[in-house]
Amino acid sequence: MRKSVLAFAASLLALAAADAGAQSRYAPPPPLVLSPDLASPWILQLRTQPVGDGRYAVEVSRGAARGPAEEPAYRTIRAGYGFSAPAPRWREPVVTPEKKAAKSERQFDPKFEMQMVEDPTGEPAGTIVIDTQARFLYLVEDGGMARRYGIGVGRPGFEWAGTHKIARKAEWPDWNPPAEMIAREARRGKIIPSHMEGGPENPLGARAMYLGNSLYRIHGTNQPWSIGQAVSSGCIRMRNEDVIDLYERVGVGTKVIVS
Repeated sequence: MRKSVLAFAASLLALAAADAGAQSRYAPPPPLVLSPDLASPWILQLRTQPVGDGRYAVEVSRGAARGPAEEPAYRTIRAGYGFSAPAPRWREPVVTPEKKAAKSERQFDPKFEMQMVEDPTGEPAGTIVIDTQARFLYLVEDGGMARRYGIGVGRPGFEWAGTHKIARKAEWPDWNPPAEMIAREARRGKIIPSHMEGGPENPLGARAMYLGNSLYRIHGTNQPWSIGQAVSSGCIRMRNEDVIDLYERVGVGTKVIVS
């Protein structure tokens, strides 16, 4: 009798254990807890900027693999999709006056600043002599002296030499590039306008002096760092302050020698 009771009790315990196991199989699992540092080797550093409507512009930086000159990549996301965006902590870049000045006058060599020198040309006073190799323009003056200005000249394939006279002068000139220039630049993947009003953004700068009936000019530039370099399509470019000074000192009919 005692053995029967024990066997019956054992069977009840087995049934209870089986029922508990069946119920636990279909019960919701406990929450999975992950370390907050688990994803740090995989998710890159994020910096966000709020753009409204619950969205953030996220800068993805690549740590040591990202080059110093590489621009940051941005993606626009909505907080709550995939992960919670961190609190915005956007900081505007600081641009000091020194950095701004360095950008506007970058790489300008002081040797190209205007200065009085002994005349190396031997030409009569009032003549303009342009030395394209040394990248200097001389305005010959009385007493064996000359004003020397730094210039930019034609890039390879656009060099030229000759003698002209100033046929026309213009302040803040309009720019009307010839059709061949427009076509040439288009082949290089650069689209330039057929007409551009004069002003600070105009590549002819503050003043222009047109040489004879040619397409060449002595003109200013909004790229002062190009002075001393061979970058133009044949025109002689000067800093705006220099071309204004020269413009006031010469007139229509002035002889210009380019060598």
